[in-house]
Amino acid sequence: MVAKKLNQAYLSIEEYLAFEEKSEVKHEYEDGQIFAMAGGTPEHGFIAANMSSSLKNALKAKGKKCRVSGSDLKIHIEKYNSFVFPDGMVICGELEMKGKDAIKNPMLIVEVLSESTASYDRGKKFKKYISLPSFVEYVLIEQDQPVVHAYYRKTEEGTGRKDWTMRFAYSLEERIYLESIDCEIALADIYEYVDFPEGQGIQGELFNA
Repeated sequence: MVAKKLNQAYLSIEEYLAFEEKSEVKHEYEDGQIFAMAGGTPEHGFIAANMSSSLKNALKAKGKKCRVSGSDLKIHIEKYNSFVFPDGMVICGELEMKGKDAIKNPMLIVEVLSESTASYDRGKKFKKYISLPSFVEYVLIEQDQPVVHAYYRKTEEGTGRKDWTMRFAYSLEERIYLESIDCEIALADIYEYVDFPEGQGIQGELFNA
């Protein structure tokens, strides 16, 4: 979804949360400014919903007591004085909240990429997420071709050094392994009911160019 900055006076976090509770439109918040969230494409909605369902089913099959949320809940990022909406997230353990609907401790975060948001999701938004101590895995999903990347933050024993590793899946026949929850998700499930634009399949896009 695209965020558009609104011209207005500085809002405190308390004022923002009160404003958001009454608003019919979602708004992200950064250091006193709010940004209205525009709606996404049908494909974006299908993929986000499919991913949430797939995560719930995979966690249930593994017997893991983790919570899955779609885009209704926002994330509070204290270091950046910010509230943002992901396309999905997984929270394991006790919920840490700011207000009624802002999560402070997501472990896995999902974003469905679009032309207008891809650079933000891969850049500034990712940087914000990294500041969350609980956050260890970032899943980026393309919406115009079957491509999923999963970035996992691993802490090296003894040194405390944190390194990121990346896994990817590039076809509907593949599955993506999510290390933080020890689950595999089939791309066929993520992209169920999604029609790709003609000529935009992964084979033509990456291998026959």
